[in-house]
Amino acid sequence: MSLVTLLPFIVLIGAMFLMTRSAKKKQQQAVDMRNQMQPGSGVRTIGGMYATVKEVNEDTVLLDAGPGVDLLFAKNSIGAVLSDDEYNRIVHGIEHDLKADADAVPDDASSLTESEDADAASASDEKVDLGKKDEEPADDVAAAEAKADSEPKKTDGGTDAK
Repeated sequence: MSLVTLLPFIVLIGAMFLMTRSAKKKQQQAVDMRNQMQPGSGVRTIGGMYATVKEVNEDTVLLDAGPGVDLLFAKNSIGAVLSDDEYNRIVHGIEHDLKADADAVPDDASSLTESEDADAASASDEKVDLGKKDEEPADDVAAAEAKADSEPKKTDGGTDAK
């Protein structure tokens, strides 16, 4: 047997070794992640359900999926342990924004309506009528009739298009 005939088998065995090694590495990382779960952690199951860890046992995990809903899952059915920020963003829709923490809203609204709004407040005291006027004043009605009479009437049903 020559080296040329053995080369494809050697390459095949090497590729299989690399694939199984990376799969074992990922599997070990998943086991470590599941072993480090603690009560209060947010998790996503392999089925896509989000819940909070209530209790961790040898092979099972008790999850709190909502008020009064406790579910018992196998430990290997946990797909990911989420950080608190990520869990709150996904489940509760809470975005943790550092800028929002800096811009605190005062407890009372008095600081929001001080001097710069005083001019706007006096201008807004005037009532603005936003309703549709049903009747035109008599002067406007007479002017509209006079204008209609002065314009030639079209009897052919045509338009001004050229």
